Amino acid sequence: MSRDRGPRRLRRLERSALFAASLTALSLTASGCVVVHGEREVLPSTTRAEAAKALEQFTSAYNKADKAYDGSLDADHVTGALGDIDAARLKAGHALSPSGNPAHTPLKLTDVTYTIPKKAGWPRWFVAEAQGNKGGTLHWLLVFNRDGLGRPWKVAYLTLIRPGTLPKVKKDADGWAEAVPANSTRFAVPPGDLSKDYAAYLKSGGKTFASGEHTDQWRAQRKKQEKKPGLVTQFIDEPLISGDYAPLALRTVDGGALVFFTNRRYEKQTAFEGTSIPTQTASVKALTTGETKQSLTLEYMSNAVALDPGQGSGSGQVSILSRLEGLTSAQGS
Repeated sequence: MSRDRGPRRLRRLERSALFAASLTALSLTASGCVVVHGEREVLPSTTRAEAAKALEQFTSAYNKADKAYDGSLDADHVTGALGDIDAARLKAGHALSPSGNPAHTPLKLTDVTYTIPKKAGWPRWFVAEAQGNKGGTLHWLLVFNRDGLGRPWKVAYLTLIRPGTLPKVKKDADGWAEAVPANSTRFAVPPGDLSKDYAAYLKSGGKTFASGEHTDQWRAQRKKQEKKPGLVTQFIDEPLISGDYAPLALRTVDGGALVFFTNRRYEKQTAFEGTSIPTQTASVKALTTGETKQSLTLEYMSNAVALDPGQGSGSGQVSILSRLEGLTSAQGS
């Protein structure tokens, strides 16, 4: 009998645990609450109504922060690359105009289209493209994400793009898009490697990226800046691939992937002996720490959207469709 007592006790404990779990499930069902295992189920990231509400909340918070030059007013609605760029912009604005933004014009986004992927796990995310009253004819392209149930939607990526530039995204019969895993090898470059490969390309060139404003043309422009009379400029590019900087990708109808990714870059200006660093704008000065004597290191956050073609299709080169960057800090020495 003593040998049976342990197993019997364990079985009783198991039955008690199952009973408790059943009561919990019944309680949740009766109250109208449903617990979904987001880490396992492939589901739309959100509803279209919730996406519209998230955009409305972002726009309201963005306008309040811009009017007051107060980063605390939209901190709960921005993250990642945009969060860094926006915080620095508001910090500089407040330093120059502590009473608020005298040129504030409320941002208005209209004719919005939402692209919502189905996926398992966190973060959940979606894309909004809209016509804005700022940026001329360019559209605002925003990527919202959140990292858990009950967490707020935050904009991690923001770029401006010419209408009609984006490739057509693959959708199912219900209109939901398909998220692409960062480590997928079905493309010219795995989406998770784009930040690293872009940083390497800007340093050394190569054939990974197609010719354009943000690739070979930008490298040529930077080359001209490297050496000027009395001044040397060094460029250092760093990949960012984790957390709210992680790349996000959607499958396109042509078999490629539309990828959002982030890089950080540094631009160090060093003056020759007997010369000085060029005069900086008031906004740069507001973000500068230290005393600028012979060098100034500028730190920028850059976020981009790219078309990553399927393996074996076309030229096999990645096209950077748009890129937006902002100064986040500066260090003088």
